[in-house]
Amino acid sequence: MEERDLELISRWVDRDPDLKRYLEEHADFERRLEEFNRRPYLTADETLERRRLQKLKLAGRDRIEQILANYRKKEATP
Repeated sequence: MEERDLELISRWVDRDPDLKRYLEEHADFERRLEEFNRRPYLTADETLERRRLQKLKLAGRDRIEQILANYRKKEATP
């Protein structure tokens, strides 16, 4: 993430419950994916779960980006 985004997050995370929730979910998905990535072999079910988590993580990231875009827009408007 860019420094500008990190600054926006630090300013708004405590005031925006949706942003906070998506960031927490994103971190949780990342942690769970790392667990799968450390394994030398995944079962078929684990592979499906890994893909599902990747999609959820990406969707959450997109939502975080939308929220940040709205804040960028607000801050750019005088």
